Amino acid sequence: MGSKYTKRYTEEFKRDAIALVDSSGKTVTAVARELGISSESLRGWYRKAKAEQGEGTAGELGSAEREELKRLRRENREQQQTIEILKKATAFFVKDNDR
Repeated sequence: MGSKYTKRYTEEFKRDAIALVDSSGKTVTAVARELGISSESLRGWYRKAKAEQGEGTAGELGSAEREELKRLRRENREQQQTIEILKKATAFFVKDNDR
């Protein structure tokens, strides 16, 4: 079973570990073993860093793209709500004019 304690690594440590993978020519697993960390953690950091640089796999979004997507979805939701309110207001005033 896993430990209840999750070790936290600094951003500097993560950057250095990723750079070591790139510069050493070793596999992610080998570098993780040398550093004494989980290969899955390092693999995740590596994939995220590559996505941030636009070098990730197809369909993988960088953090700036994720933020933009969140912003656009929020705007879309607000606009849909505005449209619904305007439809109801239009229907109300059309009924009111008919009287």
